[in-house]
Parts: sequence; C-alpha cells; structure tokens
Amino acid sequence: MRWTVKPKSEQAQVDALAKALNVEYLVAELLLQRGITTFEEAKQFFRPQLSQLHDPFLMKDMDAAVLRIEQAMACGENILVYGDYDVDGTTAVALVSSYLESYYPNVATYIPDRYKEGYGVSFQGIDFAEDNEFSLIIALDCGIKAIDKVAYAKEKGIDFIICDHHRPGKEIPDAVAVLDPKREDCSYPYDELCGCGVGFKLIQALGSRNGETIDDLIPYLDLVATAIGADIVPITGENRVLAFWGLKVINSRPRTGFQAIINQLKKQTLTITDVVFVIAPRINAAGRMEHGQHAVNLLKVTDLAQAEKFAAEIENYNTDRRSLDQEIAQEALLQIEENEEQEGCTSVVYKATWHKGVIGIVASRLIETYYRPTLVFTKSGEKLAASARSVKGFDVYQALEGCAETIEQFGGHKYAAGLTLLEENYEAFKAKFEEVVAQSIDPKLLTPEIVIDANISLEEVTPKLLRIIKQFEPFGPGNPSPVFMAENLKDNGYAKGVGQDESHLKMAVTQNGTPPIGCIGFNLGNKLEVVTGEQPFSAVFALDENEWQGNVSLQLKLKDIRQ
Repeated sequence: MRWTVKPKSEQAQVDALAKALNVEYLVAELLLQRGITTFEEAKQFFRPQLSQLHDPFLMKDMDAAVLRIEQAMACGENILVYGDYDVDGTTAVALVSSYLESYYPNVATYIPDRYKEGYGVSFQGIDFAEDNEFSLIIALDCGIKAIDKVAYAKEKGIDFIICDHHRPGKEIPDAVAVLDPKREDCSYPYDELCGCGVGFKLIQALGSRNGETIDDLIPYLDLVATAIGADIVPITGENRVLAFWGLKVINSRPRTGFQAIINQLKKQTLTITDVVFVIAPRINAAGRMEHGQHAVNLLKVTDLAQAEKFAAEIENYNTDRRSLDQEIAQEALLQIEENEEQEGCTSVVYKATWHKGVIGIVASRLIETYYRPTLVFTKSGEKLAASARSVKGFDVYQALEGCAETIEQFGGHKYAAGLTLLEENYEAFKAKFEEVVAQSIDPKLLTPEIVIDANISLEEVTPKLLRIIKQFEPFGPGNPSPVFMAENLKDNGYAKGVGQDESHLKMAVTQNGTPPIGCIGFNLGNKLEVVTGEQPFSAVFALDENEWQGNVSLQLKLKDIRQ
C-alpha cells in the first residue's frame, strides 16, 4: 500500500476557518481539504438544504421533455418507462413511473433482459412498445448512444425522451429530448448526477408545472440516495443534498419495499455504506440472477406482506449471486496463474460459461488480488460480453477507446464500463488493451493508495472528534470518511488474530503512555507480528464506534500498519 498524506493547508486559512466556526484546527483542516473555506460553505456542508438544488430547467432539453410528456397525457397516449437493469436503472424506473402513475394511468415499465437483450435500449424493447401501442418511451440510465435504436423507433412513430448520465459519443440520438448533464452543449451547473438523479430532475420539472414544491417530492429521495450510493458517483454538490435527504427518508419513512429489506437488519440507523452494501446488492441481484423487473416490483409495491414476499425472493437471488461470483472469481484467478499473467498491467480473462450477471463483481474481486485495470468476458449470444473495472486514477473508458478497432460497442464511466466484441477478436483485443494500458498508466497507480487526511496524535482522538466527523456524512467519492495516521504506537500486549481463520486483527494501542484505544483491522491478521514486537509502529485508520452488549466505545478502524 502507498501511504499519501495530503499537503497541509496554509496556516492562515486554517486559523481563519477555525475561528469563524469555533472548531479545532484539525476540523478546520478537514473542511479545507473538502474545498470549504467560509462559514456559509460550512453551513451548507453540514446542513444540506433542498433549496440548494438547481432549477431543473437549466438542463438542456428539459422544456422539450416536459412539453412532450404533458402532450402525451393530454392526448391519452401510452407511456413506457424504460431503464437499465442495475440499481441506478431500476430505481430510476420505479421513481419516474410511480410519479407519473400518481396522476396518469397509461404508464408501464420495461427493463431489458440482461441476457437476451443486453445493456441499454434494445430493438426488442422498441418492438414491445409498438406491439402494445406505446408512442412515447422515457429511457433512464441508458440511451445516450442509442442512435440506431432511436431512429428505428422514430420510423415506427415512437418518440424517445432520454435521461442519461453516461458520456455521449460524437453524435446525440435524434430524440425529442436528451437530458444528460455530460452533454458538451448542456450548461447545467452539476454534471455528476446518476441516472436516477436525472430522472428526479425530470419529475422535479414536471412537478413545478403541477404546482408542486420540492417538499412534495421528498418521498422519492430514498430511491435517489440508493442510486447515488450504488453507482459510485461523487457525493458532492447536488448529489450530497439528494443523498443526505434520501437517507433521512430511508431512516424515517422508507417505501414499503425498502422496509421489507430493512426489517431483516439489526441496525437502527442506516448510513450510505449500509445502502451500498446491504440494500443495493439485493436490488442488483434481481437483474443479475433473474430479471430487473423483480427489483422494480419491489420498489413500487405498497402492501408490506407482498413486499416481504418479493424481498424474500430477491434475498434468494442474492444468496445465489454471492456463491456464484466467489466460484467464478476463483476460476478467474486460476486462469491468470495458468497463463502466467500475474505480472502484467492488466487482467483480461474469459470463459464462455461464466454467468453474465456477476462478471462485474468478479472483475472487482480480481482487483483485490491483482490491482490493475481488469476485464472479465463471457459468451453472450454470438458475441463476447465483458465488464471492465479500473483502479483509482486510471480512466478505463479512455483505454477502451484506444482499442476501438477490436470492439463492437462499449460504454460506461472512468472506472467501470461494458463492451462486446466478436470472439475471433478476443486475443487481439487482449493484446491491444495490455499495450494501451502499459503505455498510458502511471506505474504507481498499480499499487493501492491510502490517502491520509492528517497525521495526528492519539490525544486528539476523542468522542467529540468522532461526533463532529459523523456530521461529515454521507461519505463517498468526493467526500470520503476522514483517514488519519499516527506514529510511534505500541500494542498494550493483547493483540490477537480474530475471526474464523484469524484473518482480522484486534488490539489496543497507546502512544507515549496515553490510555489504550481499541482497534480492529479487517484482513490485517497477517500484521500481527508487526505489532507484537518491541518496535513501535505506525497505523492508518478511520474513527469508528464499537457496539458490544449495549456498550458503545470509540475504536480505530485500521486500514494498514507498518514499522
């Protein structure tokens, strides 16, 4: 692991902000690192207000989108709400369709089959719309590159409104409206919305024409917060406001489908981390193992008994998904070893029978072992399909652009993408991808990095500091949980490996005679020898709470240790 300590802010700035907010220097430093320099900015950071959300009509084509939906309703047209099968897509479909259904009956939903249709807008979906007399399709979390599909629909008299957040290609689809803050010709003030976030801006615009205020739309924010967490978009600016208020909904009055999942948990208050690792995987499992429509059904159901039935089915899908992705990850690791590819700049693996629904998760698992840009391929119809995942600081989407001559189609983000290619091009692609990455990646990016906010003493680690840091939530990209480093630490003599295979490390540390503070280091059991020797050591950690038999105490959540 590379330890990188952030540079300190200018002392004058730290002094000024600490004085303005009446906080300790360490807290002022943490805020400055997040771009907060004034009392007013700090107020907005700690108390996000819905009034901070931007006017949805600042987004290009929003007027046209609203006008077309209003026209469809006035004429009694059938509207099909179409979305991707992942968390962002299914939450967006649930959000927009349930909002429209609240005052218009002729609305249906469509999630493409991951295996028969693949990602995004499909010809099959358009044929479904034609066969069932839908004249308007609202596409969510997909569509920005569906040039030929939108043209095909237009020939059949079907209009498209696209709500996407992925990078556009050189050409924009010829739709009635294309809402995408990443369009070069779109001047919307915030371009990091997720697909569900763009869908929310659409209902915000529609609501404003119906005399609704933002307060009327709060019940939909549990969906938006879940999509923000699951899609790993920055939790800054508008996303921070949406996530903050969405978590309030999840923890106070969640929709029935969420309640059915939450009822199975022991936690009283869910954080964005809980949403990412508990709620999101279950929603995702439906599209991975069966069909994304099951997730939409769960997110829209209003009867708790029915919701619990749906949630139980999805829990089974999630259990199957977990065992499958672990099995495939082991096969993929073995393939890398057998091919003697442990030392490359990339991991590219393929097996025709691997389950398409879990290859993205498998790619992430491989990065845990071989920290480098990774693609996992499987057979999908007559072609090969892959999920790509990257390492921090490297743009895998840009790397795929450098391999375009071997690819049929691709799309995605800086850190995650999907692609298809012909089987005969697999080896050529694999060689080209390794070449492109080897030539363009900074070698240090192939070693995981821990970014440290500050080097502190254990005397500064107090319950008060933890209470303040908890007010920095929700954490995520752009606003990570603060990470600290402390030097000259010693174990108090009771360090031990814990867990079934003693893979975790439990201990208490002191520094120059301070009272011991408990620590837990997940997957750091191999560091036991480092801390039990006579030599002092350094540790990187986040602040955490340990709940045991009703008692809550401050503890350090260790990330790495070294002498």
